[in-house]
Amino acid sequence: MRIVVDLNRCQGYAQCVFLAPNLFELHGEEALLYNPEVPEDQLEHVQRAAAACPVQAVLVGEEASTVVQ
Repeated sequence: MRIVVDLNRCQGYAQCVFLAPNLFELHGEEALLYNPEVPEDQLEHVQRAAAACPVQAVLVGEEASTVVQ
């Protein structure tokens, strides 16, 4: 599974960091680091993180694969 975070949309609420700390990490107040490749055992965490994002910046699976980086 693959994820992409739209960093233009991300506002640094860090809900993803709280719900999937093995995949997302906040550096400073606004710099979000993340691993785009999601291990199978983290799938449920990343889906919850995507659903909790107030600005819907976390894209998972098919949504993520349509984003051009």
